[in-house]
Amino acid sequence: MSQKREFPTYHGKSLGIIALTAAQFLIGTIHVLFGLWLLTSEITAGSQATIPYDVYTLFFGVLVLLFAGLIWQGKKLGWIGTITISLFVTIADALTLLNLPSIPGIPKGAALLEIAYSVLIVCYLFLPHVRRKFFA
Repeated sequence: MSQKREFPTYHGKSLGIIALTAAQFLIGTIHVLFGLWLLTSEITAGSQATIPYDVYTLFFGVLVLLFAGLIWQGKKLGWIGTITISLFVTIADALTLLNLPSIPGIPKGAALLEIAYSVLIVCYLFLPHVRRKFFA
């Protein structure tokens, strides 16, 4: 007697997807705004010390927003993109923490938190019931 396990939903979306999408939209928005601020302040000051990190932050934020929207729509590309950028951030931040070549300017203080968050995102998206929604 196997019963299908039901997960709580709101307007057809699981609570996990709602929480993930909200968190990703928040993180994407913060990174876009922070990236724009860093980039404009550095250009205004005539400095180019951390432009690679500024561009990385802005580009990362835009991708997070794009893939969060696709996740919300239940698109496979949103799942794949979110996994990909989460793994990229994990690798880039781990290299930074290990003092190995990575994107110049990644702050070590935020790296551990970003790694933990990215690993949680990947683990959630690989849950069988979540993966099934994107690859059914």
